[in-house]
Amino acid sequence: MILQYAFKPATIKIGLESDDKDELLEELVDVLAKNYPKDKVFPREEVIDALWAREDKMSTGIYKGVAVPHATCQKIDSLRGVLGISKKGIEYGSLDGNPVYLVFLLVSSPDEVEKHLDALRQIALLIQDSTLLQKLMETNSPESVYSLIRDFEKSLEAM
Repeated sequence: MILQYAFKPATIKIGLESDDKDELLEELVDVLAKNYPKDKVFPREEVIDALWAREDKMSTGIYKGVAVPHATCQKIDSLRGVLGISKKGIEYGSLDGNPVYLVFLLVSSPDEVEKHLDALRQIALLIQDSTLLQKLMETNSPESVYSLIRDFEKSLEAM
């Protein structure tokens, strides 16, 4: 249930506006900031810096139009995620050279490394399902995307 925890309907954005990775990370972090608890200070610059530090090691644009930018950040309160969907594709510097359409952004505190790794493992399983990827791309509401993620995680539990 880790993906349901990280990606809520409020942090699922369909119709990303970005054209490239720079804009994309800013756009997704803005979604994260907007949905951060109001009684806490969102560490925007630290999150951006941590994501770029990870990207500088190797692109997180992995394959089949999917990117998984992720990082740990000391000042973030818990595992947080944003799922972005682009209908037009975003130039990302992906390992396969193709634009990305689905972006799973994850940030967490260093204290939650296990949750962070669990989420990355589940995303890796999810993106191997080409039918599910197609459904995610065709979905027009955050609630429907969330429902697909919930159903996927239920199917994993049944295994």
